[in-house]
Amino acid sequence: MQEYLTLLSNGWLQLALTVVISYLLGSVSFSIIITRIVNNHADIRTMGSGNAGFTNVLRSVGKGPAVFTIVFDFLKGVISVIIGWLLFASIATVDGGEVLQSEIISYGKFIAGMCCMLGHIYPIYFGFRGGKGVVTVAAMLAVADWRIFLAVLLTFGIIFLITKTISKASVLSAILMPIYTFCITYFLDYLPSLSGTDGSHTIVYPVVATVCMALVGLIVVLKHKENIKRILNGTEKKITAKK
Repeated sequence: MQEYLTLLSNGWLQLALTVVISYLLGSVSFSIIITRIVNNHADIRTMGSGNAGFTNVLRSVGKGPAVFTIVFDFLKGVISVIIGWLLFASIATVDGGEVLQSEIISYGKFIAGMCCMLGHIYPIYFGFRGGKGVVTVAAMLAVADWRIFLAVLLTFGIIFLITKTISKASVLSAILMPIYTFCITYFLDYLPSLSGTDGSHTIVYPVVATVCMALVGLIVVLKHKENIKRILNGTEKKITAKK
């Protein structure tokens, strides 16, 4: 515990910068900006499902704006996580302690990604009414842990191919995400470190990573509550092969 208190003492500035920068970057809602540019200042939140996200842009505005939306939303997530990575890498480790550089950097990535997601969902520039954070979460996973990203991406792809419904794929992927996170960080990171000489991960790492992804998954599911209602009553729209 002392090592973590020292970490907080040494890295409070990096933590604050990561939180603020990532949230502000996440608040740049490209679905709103791009729709305003290409559709005569229209607000995507008054169109279609009312969600400021890729799927609604695809249905309400068109394929071109949707592509730009998903690309830029993904990039802001990647940039945020890289910023958290670099800032937390500058925090001094505790000599002989259990808080190790690899864990510190991982925490920075997860914190940055979560704050970027919150900015995307509750953007300060647009009245705190944003999207659902799915693309931003994907970007966080792609940089924070590519193994979790591939597991979630594969799950999303299989469910979407079967159901042709993005919301179903998003919700089920969000539910499975903390399970994937625990299995990967515990069995592939923590357990091997017990028999190794570098001690690259402590038990704290899979716990923190799993809790973070459980919170992220819960937020994603809650943001899809209207979609879940439509799924249950059979009115949720599917994405056609043409789209």
